[in-house]
Amino acid sequence: MANIVAIVGRPNVGKSTLFNRLVEERKAIEDNLSGVTRDRHYGHAQWNGKFFSVIDTGGYVTGSDDVFEAEIRKQVKLAVEEADVILFITDCHDGLTDLDKEFANELRGTQKPIYVVANKADSADKALMASEFYALGISDFEIYPIAATSGSGTGELLDQVVTHFEDSGEEDPDAGIPKISILGRPNVGKSSFLNALLGKDRSIVTDEAGTTRDAIHTRYKLFGQDFIITDTAGIRKKAKVKEDIEFYSVMRSLRTLEESDVVIVMVDASRGLESQDINLISLAIKNNKGVMIMVNKWDLIEKDHKTMNKFKDQMLERLGEHKWIPIIFTSVTEKQRIFQAIELAVKVYENKNRRIPTSKLNDVMLPEIENYPPPAWKGKYIKIKYVTQLPTKNPVFAFFCNLPQYIKSPYTRFLENRLRENFDFEGVPVKIVYKSK
Repeated sequence: MANIVAIVGRPNVGKSTLFNRLVEERKAIEDNLSGVTRDRHYGHAQWNGKFFSVIDTGGYVTGSDDVFEAEIRKQVKLAVEEADVILFITDCHDGLTDLDKEFANELRGTQKPIYVVANKADSADKALMASEFYALGISDFEIYPIAATSGSGTGELLDQVVTHFEDSGEEDPDAGIPKISILGRPNVGKSSFLNALLGKDRSIVTDEAGTTRDAIHTRYKLFGQDFIITDTAGIRKKAKVKEDIEFYSVMRSLRTLEESDVVIVMVDASRGLESQDINLISLAIKNNKGVMIMVNKWDLIEKDHKTMNKFKDQMLERLGEHKWIPIIFTSVTEKQRIFQAIELAVKVYENKNRRIPTSKLNDVMLPEIENYPPPAWKGKYIKIKYVTQLPTKNPVFAFFCNLPQYIKSPYTRFLENRLRENFDFEGVPVKIVYKSK
């Protein structure tokens, strides 16, 4: 990844607001409460024909024993190391604070271009106050007063920032790459799974539910294949969501599901498949996503040689007609089968994009239909003469027949089962439509 801008500063100066302004989406949660952003959050932006990545970070605080503050400091330092240009955000309303000075000292050792950005300069008087930030003495550039909420002043800032970049020639470096999202209830191990795969702390992990708030996108390469993994906030039942921040976190998670190709629903082995997990699976199927279930914390279960099969049978029973969803048992802390889980997710993605030649479809399905034809309706015989796969993003099969309106759902399930038996569509919703011939 080239051309990276890191947005850093103390809490509540408007870093996430500027991030959303640059990527032209409301990707990061904005709130007046301090400490809303915790993990590094990536997005893509472009200015004057140059494309670059933007990193939003949590507010930098020193002298705090809070576990989140310590982890946020680590994430900020990683972002600074990764970036090509640093935007140090300050606040015209509060003026120069001791925390700004402390953070400036942290940045003083870096050789990278640093732009001091005086945010909330939403009036001429406030913009004049920006000059006091020259006292920080960490930048070779002028101070840029902006108002991230309205976008005022951001154009002049970006004109300067992009002078440090080569023209990447990429509109969206993530286009065409499989998108895999990790969803589940709070504290099932989603962030730990992402960190274990990457071999570094990409997401903050604690025992406290609700640690992850934003959807954390990460580009990942395994077995020579690129894909994007997204860690999301834990999703609880709607009745239990009390705070605005958690509400927006859940909304980001659900939006991530809609943008994904494959959804990994992570389940706590000690709790089994719960109603909220079933709701997530149903939502993924409704949105035509590839789905798999990853049972985590398997190391905490007392087991014998039959335990896994019993557990699997119970889950398949709960899934009802969706028994085509694959299940894998893992332990993220022990790194047990975590790479097999990603292999399975990639296989589901391949199944989702599988195209069956029309001749092969007819050679296989027409004999099946001949052996078990659709039941007659009011003395009228239904004849299916031809089948083809439609050119859609998800597997959709059109069966051409004389009386499509009389075919009932039990026969549709029969056809779906025959398709799944003869062709590999594990983990993928299959849709069947009937057309007149």
